[in-house]
Amino acid sequence: MTGPVWLSALGLLLVIEGVLPFAAPAVWRDGFRRMLELSDGQLRFIGAASMLGGVFLLMMLN
Repeated sequence: MTGPVWLSALGLLLVIEGVLPFAAPAVWRDGFRRMLELSDGQLRFIGAASMLGGVFLLMMLN
């Protein structure tokens, strides 16, 4: 992958991540507050599931 592809992917990530705080800040804040209450193990599981989902999606696209 070239530099511009990585920058495009990063830009898209930032746009997607910014939609919820922009559109519904109260919902985003409540969700963030709930995440703070999770244990480390639960957060690790969510992170691992997100990474595996991303890898699966990338494999499907290629």
